[in-house]
Amino acid sequence: MNTRRLASVALAAAVVLSTAGCSMISPQATTISYSAAEGVNITHSAPLKVRNALFVANEKGTEANFLAAIVNDTDTDKTLLVGIEGTTQRVPVAAHSTVSLGFDGAEPLLFTGLSAKPGTDVRTTFQSGTGEAVEDRVPVLDGTLSYLKDFVPAN
Repeated sequence: MNTRRLASVALAAAVVLSTAGCSMISPQATTISYSAAEGVNITHSAPLKVRNALFVANEKGTEANFLAAIVNDTDTDKTLLVGIEGTTQRVPVAAHSTVSLGFDGAEPLLFTGLSAKPGTDVRTTFQSGTGEAVEDRVPVLDGTLSYLKDFVPAN
């Protein structure tokens, strides 16, 4: 009788382990960070945080507006340097505030003399505070989406 119980327990343990084994070694999808929008979050841009960064370019890709939200959680005013293809622009951000580039009535940053065609990603550098510059790939979109149409630079 004990042999049957032991066999039943062993069989049940094997079934449980074989059906739950994948979830024991696979990462949980809810722990994977991702950008739930068209733009990207620049994860290593400390001390400033860059959220939903993207470019909206004209058809040739020679001009593009940079859109993003820049968050400053620190106690001091900071400046974000955004660089693409040899051109760098500055974005001042007051302490404990957020600067919205291109949204909420704010102007985007216009970059000219580019080769950033819509549908590509461009290498963009971000530097804030005394932190080192980080490079990330930022998507380039066009005006196909209705809410981005007004951000396409004039040719």
